[in-house]
Amino acid sequence: MLESLTQCPLCSTKEIRSVKTIIDHAVSQESFQVLECTSCRLLFTSPRPLANEIGPYYEFDEYYSHSDDAGGLIPTIYQQVKQYSIKQKIKQLNQFVTKGTLLDYGCGTGEFILQASKQEWSAFGIEPNDKARAIASTKLKEKVYASLQQLIKGLKFDVITLYHVLEHIHELDDTVNKLLSHLNPGGYIFIAVPNPESPDAQLYKEYWAGWDVPRHLYHFTHQAMMTFGEKFGLEHIESKPLKFDSFYVSLLSEGYQSPKQSKLKTYFQAFKNGLNSNIQASKAKRPSYSSNLYIFRKP
Repeated sequence: MLESLTQCPLCSTKEIRSVKTIIDHAVSQESFQVLECTSCRLLFTSPRPLANEIGPYYEFDEYYSHSDDAGGLIPTIYQQVKQYSIKQKIKQLNQFVTKGTLLDYGCGTGEFILQASKQEWSAFGIEPNDKARAIASTKLKEKVYASLQQLIKGLKFDVITLYHVLEHIHELDDTVNKLLSHLNPGGYIFIAVPNPESPDAQLYKEYWAGWDVPRHLYHFTHQAMMTFGEKFGLEHIESKPLKFDSFYVSLLSEGYQSPKQSKLKTYFQAFKNGLNSNIQASKAKRPSYSSNLYIFRKP
C-alpha cells in the first residue's frame, strides 16, 4: 500500500507540484512521483510505501551499507572508501568535540562507532535493519539498538550523526525531535544527504542514482536543509563536501542509464563524470557536491 502526501513534510505548505517521474532501477522497476514544495524547495517522493511495508525495497545485493561483504570489484571499492570515510568522520568529530558521547542514527554495520569507540568516544548506534544490526552487535554488543525508543531514558550525547539517513525517515518531525531531546545543549548534529541540485544529478536526470526511490523519501536541496535547521531551532555551523559520493553515484547512474555498455566504459564514464561533478561543484558559491555534510548546533 502507498501513502500520498498532500502537503510538504518539512514546512507543511500545500503548495506542491509534481516535477519528475523516477523508476526504482535497483529493485522493483516501479515508477514513483517526485513532488516539489514551492516554498522551501524540498523534493519528496509521493506516493510512497508505508513504513511497515517498505522493507522489501531494501532487499538487494547492491545495498552495501547493510553488509561488510567485500566480494567483487564494486563492493571492494565501496568498503575501501568506507574505511577512509570513517577516518574523515572521526577527524570531523574531533574538530568540535574530543572524546565525547556519540550516537550514530542509522549506524549500518557499526564500523564507524566501533572506530570512534577505539578513540575513546562513548559511542552508541541505532540501526532498524535486522541484518545490519546483527553485524553491528557482534562488534559493539549492548551499544546498538533497534530504535530510538530503546535508548536509555535520559541518555544524552554531545554529537548525533545521520550519514545518508535523514532521507529515509518516515516520521520526520517526530524522529528529529526525539533525537534532539537526546542531544546536549551546545551539542552538534551531523547530517549527510544527497544533493539533487548537484552537477551529476543534472547530468543523469531521471537516471541519477541519488534519487533512489522509494527508499529515499526526501531529496534535500540546500534551501530545504536551511529550512530544516530553522524549523528545529538549530544553528547552521558549516557544510562540507563528500567528494567520493559523486564517483559511486555516477557508477550506479551509468549502469541505470546504459545497462548494455561494457563494464570498462561504465567505469571510465563514471570516473570522468564524477570528477567533472566535483570540479564544477568546487566553483559554486553554495554546497553543490553530489552529497554534502551539514553541521548544526543545538543552542
